[in-house]
Amino acid sequence: MTVSLAEVLAARRVLVRHVLRTPLLESVALGRVAGCRATLKLECWQHTGSFKVRGALAKLATLTPDERARGVITASAGNHGLGVAYAGQVLGILDIVIFVPESAAQAKVERLGFFPCEIRRAGADYDEAHAIAEAQAEAQGAVYVSAYDDPIVIAAQGTVGLEVMEDLADADLLLVPVGGGGLISGTALVAKAIRPEVRIVGVQPEASPSAYLSLRDGRPYEAYPAGPTICDGLAGGFGRVPFEIAGDLIDRVLVVPEADVRRSVAWLATHEQLLVEGSGAIAIAPLLNGQLDAEGLRVAAVLTGRNIDVALLQQILAQTRA
Repeated sequence: MTVSLAEVLAARRVLVRHVLRTPLLESVALGRVAGCRATLKLECWQHTGSFKVRGALAKLATLTPDERARGVITASAGNHGLGVAYAGQVLGILDIVIFVPESAAQAKVERLGFFPCEIRRAGADYDEAHAIAEAQAEAQGAVYVSAYDDPIVIAAQGTVGLEVMEDLADADLLLVPVGGGGLISGTALVAKAIRPEVRIVGVQPEASPSAYLSLRDGRPYEAYPAGPTICDGLAGGFGRVPFEIAGDLIDRVLVVPEADVRRSVAWLATHEQLLVEGSGAIAIAPLLNGQLDAEGLRVAAVLTGRNIDVALLQQILAQTRA
């Protein structure tokens, strides 16, 4: 199974009217810490506060009238659900049911409430919610929209990487948060097609190292019992489709301690005045904690989302020295 650069370009033509081309911001402060030229891809400024809207829009745009009539079901830790709800509103698809796990961040669930969709709490974590939602879609005959295990979604998420490479053509290294794998697989296939020597490094929390284990063992861990983490959007398994498409294009996956994720959230708020949730802020953690030697390199880190609970942010800022 593959996704081509041509398919990513086609996805961009679908998305151009509905999503933002987010900026690539140079961070002098981060560059000084890591000894590199550091830039930040601000998907945290995207509609709904996350890159996930790209894949959701591209997928829903392909639905036939019959598929739309049968309804749409998905599962999400929050950001993908927001993307699907937004896409449904833009495209006039209103029969949407979103299953969210009991562990979903309250800020994301509350934002979902502003869209014309049905929200159902189910399962202790994302993997359980996903299984329940898929079973419901099959029983009902509805269309299930995967957050990452779909070539159309992956092609659309690849537009993030396309924008990065257009704005930083001489990039040496891309740091990409990784959960299910849609973003990193799309980004990897685009970046490597444009500049084969660029390195793609995934970053995920210690509580859920499914991508790291998948690449290490040569098979996708499609479900993973994640431990407690503020990176709710990265918790759970690594998808089979992302693994097949880009498993050999990802150069490395780094696993980050939870304390360093919190430090990254605080650092971005303090030094760049950026509101970024743990699942996005984790991208810069290897530059702050020294896990990655980026001396002299041109580095782009993808900040994937901003939907963080205010109480959690206050706690992090109070307890974490940036």
